[in-house]
Amino acid sequence: MTSPRWRLILNGKSAGNDDVRKAVAALRDRGVALDVRVTWEGGDAERYVAEAIADGVDTVIAGGGDGTLSEVATTLAHRDEDADALPSLGLLPLGTANDFASAATIPTDPAQALDLVQRCPPRPVDLLRLQAPDGLHWAANLASGGFGTQVTLETDAGLKKMLGGLAYVVTGIAKLGRIEPMRARVHGEGFEWEGDFIALGIGNGRQAGGGQALCPDARIDDGLLDVTVVPDLSGEVGATVRALLTEGQHAALERIAARAQLRWVEIESPQPLNLNLDGEPVQSRHFRIDCAPGRVRMHLPPGCPLLSEPAAAETLPGAAVHATAS
Repeated sequence: MTSPRWRLILNGKSAGNDDVRKAVAALRDRGVALDVRVTWEGGDAERYVAEAIADGVDTVIAGGGDGTLSEVATTLAHRDEDADALPSLGLLPLGTANDFASAATIPTDPAQALDLVQRCPPRPVDLLRLQAPDGLHWAANLASGGFGTQVTLETDAGLKKMLGGLAYVVTGIAKLGRIEPMRARVHGEGFEWEGDFIALGIGNGRQAGGGQALCPDARIDDGLLDVTVVPDLSGEVGATVRALLTEGQHAALERIAARAQLRWVEIESPQPLNLNLDGEPVQSRHFRIDCAPGRVRMHLPPGCPLLSEPAAAETLPGAAVHATAS
């Protein structure tokens, strides 16, 4: 029987991680032919994935944070082959926030994460496909805009290194006194919203920016985008904070946000708008985002909260609107 062939594409920041080295050695001892490639600059991940495909590798593992996962998944998505003909995708979470891994309950311990890839067969999962004037972009987790995006963009790299995910909280608190709403029109199948917003999430996954669960009901295999628009809360900040403290974030979103599940969504803004795609900022006045169903096959844990129930997965995707605002 041929040994499985894996390729770990490791973010250069984690190249000296002793736990990763031990986990890789343990997999090799169990008969997995596992090679490691370390990224150093932009374009490395794409080159390494192409090399892995040419070498006939069975599984490509993204070793890093949400940005590394998105970069590897994007390279797979660019290919002309069907998902079944491409290597499966695994995740070794080594980032600061690990938002996708946290929502998917993928362990951050390297040995446990790699063991999960070996034990759990891959499942087809969706990706976000975003069209902007500068070209096509992809994301595995979530596109976010507004307050959360500014926090992510402005969080100091040194602070992230010292505090981890807490760095986003510190930066967020510092910005609370200067939240500036942005105006946009957000529309899709049977959904229309226009006004000033302070946060926007287009989710394949559920959270970004160190735990901001903007799309708490999102599934990564339902063929749908989860859309959440949090409007300007002028005059409602006190009530919103009380709702967060007493009812939790999910209940607060239900109360104040416009939410929908759509196959595609368009965003138009009179001023340039920054969207954060798994760590990659993209700026435009107009975006079109589509769900690309089953674009890659990914190893996920049993009972992963981001996967639909089997019966639901067989249902033809459609538009289901939770709430609208105008």
